[in-house]
Amino acid sequence: MMRKLLFALALGFSMSAMGQVMNVTSIDKINLPDKAAVAAISPQGDYLLLTSATNQGLVKFDLNTNQSQVLSTAISAGHNVKISPDGQTVIYRESTFNDKHLRQSTLKSVNLATGASQVLVKPTRDLQGYAVNATSVGAVNKGKYSSKAIGAAKAQKLPVLSVNKGKLMITVDGKTRELCPNGTQFSYLWPSLSPDGSKVLYYVAAHGAYVCNLDGSNVRKVGVMRAPVWYDNNTIVGMLDKDDGELIYASTIVAATLDGTTQVLTGDDTIAMYPHAIAGKIAFSTPAGDAYIINVTK
Repeated sequence: MMRKLLFALALGFSMSAMGQVMNVTSIDKINLPDKAAVAAISPQGDYLLLTSATNQGLVKFDLNTNQSQVLSTAISAGHNVKISPDGQTVIYRESTFNDKHLRQSTLKSVNLATGASQVLVKPTRDLQGYAVNATSVGAVNKGKYSSKAIGAAKAQKLPVLSVNKGKLMITVDGKTRELCPNGTQFSYLWPSLSPDGSKVLYYVAAHGAYVCNLDGSNVRKVGVMRAPVWYDNNTIVGMLDKDDGELIYASTIVAATLDGTTQVLTGDDTIAMYPHAIAGKIAFSTPAGDAYIINVTK
């Protein structure tokens, strides 16, 4: 415990901020067939989506059967992949190059039960963000909103967070506007909506993770953690990583509540990075290509 405290202090947390956010019941290494990085965990916790260290390719790995299913071999398929609430539809991007050697992104979906694939956004240079719910996928392309239904359902207008040239944008009722709660002089990364849709989580480059209301008010700093994600409406999970300018040599997974209580969840014997959280489980991977699940209770 003392080593965890010292590591957290070195990365910017104070002793008064340390506390109990959740109970860690176990940290289990996943028996993967090949080295990979975790791209997502299903809402039901029954499978992982895996990709390469460079986000190329996308594989469904069933945690009950240890069976793998290749969904895509494309560049960027593992970047910011999303899963529908019922776990049946995966939404991902595929990068290709046009005849001018410029990279383009195509937004696709695949139904895991039927294997049916759908193009949601045709190849574009400016796919800025997208969101998914039980019936629809909403995307912002070149600052304009569009929506597609999942399966036979009727498409709905979803709130979408996106990043345009480093600026944080929000789309509500199909209209996109600039948000940038900390100012336009900063670069924003990793935006996401809270599960109840009332708050925005984002990272300000070189400053840390913050939460605000949908209108940009009530800005609160959560911590210096990177790659932050929601665990629930009051809890954030992220990583505290350290590098020497080239290689990351240390990283832990941490949890923080919106009132400032912070807890280190992993030891400094594992370089734990890029968490993905659902109720009761937090998945992460290491630079060596190993995957783990932290089992927690609250």
